[in-house]
Amino acid sequence: MRPNKRDELVRKALDVFYRNGFHATGMDMLVVETGVSKTSMYKHFRTKEDLILAALRLRDENFRNFLYRRIEEIADTPVGRLLALYDVLAEWFSKKEFRGCMFIKASAEYQEKEHPIHVQSAEHKRLLLEHFTKIARAAGAREPETLANQLMLLKEGAIVTAVMGLGNDPAQKAKLAAEVLIAQGVG
Repeated sequence: MRPNKRDELVRKALDVFYRNGFHATGMDMLVVETGVSKTSMYKHFRTKEDLILAALRLRDENFRNFLYRRIEEIADTPVGRLLALYDVLAEWFSKKEFRGCMFIKASAEYQEKEHPIHVQSAEHKRLLLEHFTKIARAAGAREPETLANQLMLLKEGAIVTAVMGLGNDPAQKAKLAAEVLIAQGVG
């Protein structure tokens, strides 16, 4: 099924926002980059922030689907799935278009905790934490919430390290640390 104009605009805007940031991307740039007129944009979205929220929702859906699917393909045990997170990160980091986490960027550009864009970004991270807490629980972690939080901190640190070009193979280094945490927390 062919995507409708609104969906196509959101998909194209997502790429522009990811590449250039939110504040740096003005409506004129969006017109040029997406090929959609301002009139059409405002027909679908009252404000640029409404378009950003739609783009973040799409990114959330796409990223979590990619992440969860790849983890399931790589590992078939709960402990294996906790570790596979870092293998999937390594794949993501190696992609030419990798520019870090869109949700970290959004929360940095919209820092007021009540701002809808900040809230949407935090929700993405909350959903990931919830997912990995379930896996930690299935793995038999004594404190699944604590273990999942620790693993998520490693994940976030690896993302920031990778985008900044610091260190060599941050996903693998995070995985080695995760192995220690899992060995201490499961059983």
